[in-house]
Amino acid sequence: MLKNFISIPTIESGLYMFGGHKHTVNGGWSFFEQKHQVFEVMVVTDGSQLTSIRDQGSITLGPGDVIIIAPGTLHTNSNISKIAPMTYMCLHFDFEDVQLRSQIISLISNKLIPANSQLANVSYDMLKEIINLCRDKKHTSDFNVQVEIEILLLQYLKQVNLLIKKEYSHNSSLPFSNKEAQISRDLVIAIENRVNNDDEKPSFNFSDLCKELGISSGYGHRVFKKVYGTTPLHFIDREKYKKAQRLLEYSGNSIEEVAYMVGAANISIFSKQFKKWSGYSPSEFRKQIIRKRSVKSKNRTGYFE
Repeated sequence: MLKNFISIPTIESGLYMFGGHKHTVNGGWSFFEQKHQVFEVMVVTDGSQLTSIRDQGSITLGPGDVIIIAPGTLHTNSNISKIAPMTYMCLHFDFEDVQLRSQIISLISNKLIPANSQLANVSYDMLKEIINLCRDKKHTSDFNVQVEIEILLLQYLKQVNLLIKKEYSHNSSLPFSNKEAQISRDLVIAIENRVNNDDEKPSFNFSDLCKELGISSGYGHRVFKKVYGTTPLHFIDREKYKKAQRLLEYSGNSIEEVAYMVGAANISIFSKQFKKWSGYSPSEFRKQIIRKRSVKSKNRTGYFE
């Protein structure tokens, strides 16, 4: 008989972040309408910002105010003042946990989070600490620094989860059923297996996966978007990007071979898509890896506005 047996759970955080920065902009500044298939947390530190969300309206953010923009949300940001500068901090991020993702999307995203709230305070502190870690550009690619940044984001997600349970417990029902959550998870596993199994055909359709699971592609698409807050196509693209990144970094395959292995129709399409994902062309990305390996630092995954 086993005694004092303590099991460690399987954990898939799927932590991903990009495009974080602190920026002071001039009076009259605005950024064109955009959307991301990940979360964006933004805090204004000085001045006033107008965030306009398609089909929802506009939100005014002053110093200390925060907004968490949900995946797939079309929005524009602008400096309300035509003369005075404005400063903000932001970070784009994503993670695996289905329940917390859905709660953030349904309960706190695309709304004003006022400066005097606990959620605004923990958001401000997280971004400020990450920005401070990145002040010395020479070390932002160092492994230790990147681990510290990941820890700060994970601690932030933990705090957000606790605050949601504390402040929204009366309205915390999820907008999907257990069955829908399981179907979406099955689709994620199927996508990951198809993308990462080199014995499978590198090009596949989402409808094929749905057929294997005995559901229609329309139903699969709706359920996946409801649970994960992103489209199946974007998730497939993200998995292919991660595979392409690994192959370019660690394998001796040519760029053309990598393009085939991730299911791209040709090298031109692959190059355009990879640049969209990472900010680099495949050849530029590989050069960056070689250069950064020479100084023994961790690979950069790209920058997005």
